[in-house]
Amino acid sequence: MESPIVTVVEGQVRGCQKVNLDGESFYSFLGIPFAKPPLGDLRFKAPIPAEPWSGIRDATIDGNSCYQRNEMTKELEGSEDCLYLNVYTKKLPSECKALKPVMVWIHGGAFVTGSNKSSFYGPEFLITEDIVLVTINYRVGFLGFLHLDDTSLDVPGNAGLKDQQLALKWVQNNIKSFNGDPNNVTIFGESAGSASVHIHVVSPSSKGLFHKAILQSGCLLNPWVFSKDYALTFTKTITDTVMTEKEALEILKKLPVEELLVYQEKFFASLKGASVIGPNIEKPNKTAVLTSNPTELLTTGQYNKVPLILGYCDREGILLEVYKRFGNKAGSKKEGQEEDVDVKKFLVPGLSEDDPQNKCILKTLVEAYKKRATESEKDKYLLPTDFYFVSGIIAAGNIHARTSKCPVYLYRISIDAGLNLLKKITKVTDPGTCHGDELGYLFKNHVAAQFLDKGETEDKVVRRFVKLWTNFAKTGNPTPPANDLQLTWKATDKDCGFIDIGKEVRVGSIPEAERRDCWKVIFQNFPIVVNNL
Repeated sequence: MESPIVTVVEGQVRGCQKVNLDGESFYSFLGIPFAKPPLGDLRFKAPIPAEPWSGIRDATIDGNSCYQRNEMTKELEGSEDCLYLNVYTKKLPSECKALKPVMVWIHGGAFVTGSNKSSFYGPEFLITEDIVLVTINYRVGFLGFLHLDDTSLDVPGNAGLKDQQLALKWVQNNIKSFNGDPNNVTIFGESAGSASVHIHVVSPSSKGLFHKAILQSGCLLNPWVFSKDYALTFTKTITDTVMTEKEALEILKKLPVEELLVYQEKFFASLKGASVIGPNIEKPNKTAVLTSNPTELLTTGQYNKVPLILGYCDREGILLEVYKRFGNKAGSKKEGQEEDVDVKKFLVPGLSEDDPQNKCILKTLVEAYKKRATESEKDKYLLPTDFYFVSGIIAAGNIHARTSKCPVYLYRISIDAGLNLLKKITKVTDPGTCHGDELGYLFKNHVAAQFLDKGETEDKVVRRFVKLWTNFAKTGNPTPPANDLQLTWKATDKDCGFIDIGKEVRVGSIPEAERRDCWKVIFQNFPIVVNNL
């Protein structure tokens, strides 16, 4: 096959040709740098655009992932030199004059892990449609989200989000060379990637870098998104010496990245499951992504008004079972062994367990959720599902529908079949769709792709997802023009109309609405959620 060469602003790249789900060829360009390697003095800081190169750069191998521990193998992998992206396109400008819609994928991983690796986020499904797909890397963990109060140190935080933002600027400057339309860009992501997408929706500095957004299982109203200032506390993991932020920064910058990660893991373990690292509200600075309270921006309509899709999986909380198995020893839990959810972990921080108000909350939640869990095996993960994901996502959908004239589409995923990714990886058999399960129906990967047989349930669901997501990217409306899916996905209104994507698709109202009274108890100290349920 021909090896395509494309010229971007920084130089030339040579890709390769591959074959999509339908046997059609497409062009693949891997490991294109969009930023200067964030090494040395650039550690923890905002990214700088990539420098030009001479000659033709090989773009047939993935770039490095950010340095992290692989959740499956438990091995350390990656590099600080990790700011690369991949581009996939069916046609190049020499073959087609019409520019194609662009979809930019932002991976998840709790802001501490993940990458854009083509072996995990393969384009073979999405690229059956006439779009250009871009998948990006960004810094994770303290490398991407350390923040300091001392503005003179130039580490205001959100370096990982700024990596994403710089990648979007690269798309604006270069995507025409891959036959992509810089004026029709959809950003989409899952989990922490989805929360990142939502932050770009409210970020003034991201305005104009995208035109539509898809949020899969994460939004800025979820309680795990924003981080506290842990810089000095983290540094005490390394040394007991009392120090200033400047002294702490010098220590952290000089640590080998391998040691930094080991200390990071030790520090995270000491917090006993609390939300540890992620985005923050910055003090005003020239590279800022977010300097105002994002919930205020959201409720007052001061954000980038674009068409939105947002939604969740019906049993997101099965993720707890995944963490149990990988956090201890994979597969160590005996088949059928019951493990109670620790309700105390899901309460709003700040209240003592012995506080009378907290005792009342605990009693209400235990009675409401454990009653359902005993009635149905499928319901035992409802509390973490609702607390961590569903309630915030539904509240966000309601706010957007009220404050924007752009359409907002809400979905729930209930498919339970052979491509449910997280359950396939971890061999979890609990019924329902786990957090991250839908990724197996959007991206080809090395874990579950062998289950795809033409005409079978998995094949049908893949094509349904691809059609809905790409049609939204093309037009701002997920319902295909020919409507070969035999459904009309209407925008969310005051009745919270939505679609449920299972083995079949149905249109209706949100079934989780019956649990809203419980959510109001959970979030009584978080009025933005309560007031928008």
